[in-house]
Amino acid sequence: MEAVLEAKGISKRFPGVLALDDVSLALRPGEVHALVGENGAGKSTLIKVFTGVYRPDGGELRYQGGPAAFATPMEAQRAGIQTIYQEVNLVPMMSVARNLLLGREPRGRFGVIDAAAMYGEAERVLAGYGVETDVRRPLRTLGVGAQQMVALARAVSVDARVVIMDEPTSSLEPREVETLFGVIRKLRERGIAVMYVSHRLDELYQVCDRVTVLRDGRLAHTGPLAELDRLKLISLMLGRDLNEVRSDGLTSFSRDHAGEPHGNGQAPVVEARGLTRRHVLDGVDVSVRPGEVVGLGGLLGAGRTETAKAIVGALPLDGGQVLVAGAPLRAGSTAAAIRAGVSLLPEDRKAEGIIPTLSVRENIALAALPALGRAGVVSEAKIDRVVEIFMRRLRIKAASPHQLVSELSGGNQQKVLLARWLAVRPKVLLLDEPTRGIDVGAKAEVQALIDELAEEGLGVLLISSDLEELVEGADRILVLREGAVVGELSGDEVTEERIMATIAEQADG
Repeated sequence: MEAVLEAKGISKRFPGVLALDDVSLALRPGEVHALVGENGAGKSTLIKVFTGVYRPDGGELRYQGGPAAFATPMEAQRAGIQTIYQEVNLVPMMSVARNLLLGREPRGRFGVIDAAAMYGEAERVLAGYGVETDVRRPLRTLGVGAQQMVALARAVSVDARVVIMDEPTSSLEPREVETLFGVIRKLRERGIAVMYVSHRLDELYQVCDRVTVLRDGRLAHTGPLAELDRLKLISLMLGRDLNEVRSDGLTSFSRDHAGEPHGNGQAPVVEARGLTRRHVLDGVDVSVRPGEVVGLGGLLGAGRTETAKAIVGALPLDGGQVLVAGAPLRAGSTAAAIRAGVSLLPEDRKAEGIIPTLSVRENIALAALPALGRAGVVSEAKIDRVVEIFMRRLRIKAASPHQLVSELSGGNQQKVLLARWLAVRPKVLLLDEPTRGIDVGAKAEVQALIDELAEEGLGVLLISSDLEELVEGADRILVLREGAVVGELSGDEVTEERIMATIAEQADG
């Protein structure tokens, strides 16, 4: 079958970096094609070549059997190539209906928008995606998952020949993920080609027919996905021997969590007592000792993120207290928390973490600036030294420290944020979904780093929706439900089955 969209020997170079090196990929009608690889492998660059953001420096792009050269993303969209990005790319202040039908609004006499017809059409389309809402509301008032479904509905409701999905499930609830998979299957039946980019390998095996693996900007493999098991796929992405992946397991945590808990007998480095906020937290108690990794488990909305934010003063409380090394921490002050040695790596690195208009160097040094100067004058030499140390230790891949952080892959952006908080020498580090949305290689490096930091005596509070990661990474686990701690697991109790059973018991109760 002839490809509808094809890259032949595509190369793309940036200053100091060869992002794509002789990459070929063919998307066929009615096929769901997975594109995978580590962060920095070239996936985003290839998508931008397909969609007119970048012009390739070498090779040929073909569309519907002929040569193609899209000068702009709008040109690619008009040709029938639609893209759904990980970050919702719509207009938050406009209504849901206007976002869905922007540029295609039904119009009456004299070209005036027919609002009633627009709202009716929007409600009809969104109902098919399981989104029931007042379509007159501003888009920003919807949850991130619902916004993502609006973006999906907009992309596939036009006359698309190719739909590119970049991490489409990163903000979706399980019910919404199933709806998305149903939409993908319908697109396949209609003969539309789908490129599916995801770090969630289980999803690939549910919906994808073929897979292309990129590694360091080069083509590592392409072929039917059913011919690769999960470990073989990981070994291709990492460029590691299959036996090595099999012996190392699926996470890179290596500390022994059996026997005496780490930090046992020592006073907590941070202790939260009775954290309470109406309808959010209900008397949460948490303590972390030096060298201990404490996991927070629970379903989405259980209060894990809110607990971490409350500890660092980013969530106003109705009651409760936080102590650092036995001393009360001033409530509601993130600056006081940082000075006391408590740092938070937020779940949403784009909105709450990196500053995209600043360089890698500036992002790393940001929190440590007060300690890198005297009398308000910052030492550039000290900044350079700190940045060099952490870029080397965390293996941050960038053309130079002066490259914009927004140009890095997701995994390297996450490492930049880790470097920022490690540079202030914290006593305890709160990590909220530290490996979400990053590839298996970067995930392994972050997991190994967590182990290393704990061995050095740093207290760690680990929030993760990946039960495997919690079980292998934490010394003990607090299970939350509806803003309250409903169970504590340690030693041999720390298993995926016990976590799920604790949640289920409380739900049944």
